[in-house]
Amino acid sequence: MSCAQATNPAEVPQQMTDVALFPIPGAVSFPGVPRTLHVFEPRYRQMVKHCIDHSLPIGVCHTRKVIRASEPSQSREQALNNNQSTYQPEQVLAAGPVELLQQLEDGRMLIRVSPNQRMQIEEEKQTLPFSIWSCRDMPDQTIAQSQRETLQQSKAKILQRLLIIGHDYPEIKSALTGEYWQQMPPEEFSFAVTGMMSMPPEMAQALLEQTDPQQRLDDILDMINGI
Repeated sequence: MSCAQATNPAEVPQQMTDVALFPIPGAVSFPGVPRTLHVFEPRYRQMVKHCIDHSLPIGVCHTRKVIRASEPSQSREQALNNNQSTYQPEQVLAAGPVELLQQLEDGRMLIRVSPNQRMQIEEEKQTLPFSIWSCRDMPDQTIAQSQRETLQQSKAKILQRLLIIGHDYPEIKSALTGEYWQQMPPEEFSFAVTGMMSMPPEMAQALLEQTDPQQRLDDILDMINGI
């Protein structure tokens, strides 16, 4: 085994982490991109409380298919007291801590999930009342120092293109030229910029699963150039 192979994070055995899953059709989350959600189903309200009490991360993820469909039409009271459709989750997701922002008198919650890891689900450890999976970290491929300049150039091209597209929006220009976006490492930038773009969930899921950061940036640039 070569030294390069030995230091590749993708090949190093990863520690498993328990993650509570919140599968939502079309919801692809990215590391570093917080997501605010309105939670009304009893099982997911219970899940949020459990995760806060036990410091368990939540993974908000896209879905593969419906396992059990809910009733087509329900009253507000029924929706608050009955669980809705059950879905098979995607295998790759972003997970992180959850924060309760507001809880209404009827039990509904406004939460913020702050994903900080990309993970792959491995084994379901709990099915009811909500799903908990054992997951492993899914890092990017190792990038040689000689390739980092190309990564930075790709990031700069994406920023330049976004500034052209958003030239009529001063708030966009101010944000993209600010220190936050300018100083962000290209790998993190690729997730952050994808999280702010509108695209089909299948395309977003493919970008989330891409472990070559250069290819991820190239795919994003191709997408933006096609706008």
